[in-house]
Amino acid sequence: MKLGVILESKDPETVWNALRFGVAGLEAGHAVHLFLMGGGVELATAGNARYDVTGELTRFETAGGTVLACGTCLKNRHLPSSPDCPAGTMTDCVDLVVWADKTVTF
Repeated sequence: MKLGVILESKDPETVWNALRFGVAGLEAGHAVHLFLMGGGVELATAGNARYDVTGELTRFETAGGTVLACGTCLKNRHLPSSPDCPAGTMTDCVDLVVWADKTVTF
């Protein structure tokens, strides 16, 4: 199955859970694509001592998950595109939803 995950939060627990969901999907043999929008583009700074967002993001990417971020959301926050948070477009988000068998949002 192809799973699309849209993350709109920068809340550490929510981000951590979205990534854990993605890792669980990948470990079950599904393809998982993550699109970051709104606060979700702040993924790199969302973690804390209780919620290891960086570690979970590494697990997600190592397991074969892909990440794209809303370029406009990055720009609005004066954040650069990066390997962990590459800039995409709203068309990329639409493409993810069309590609996915199921889409979930966090």
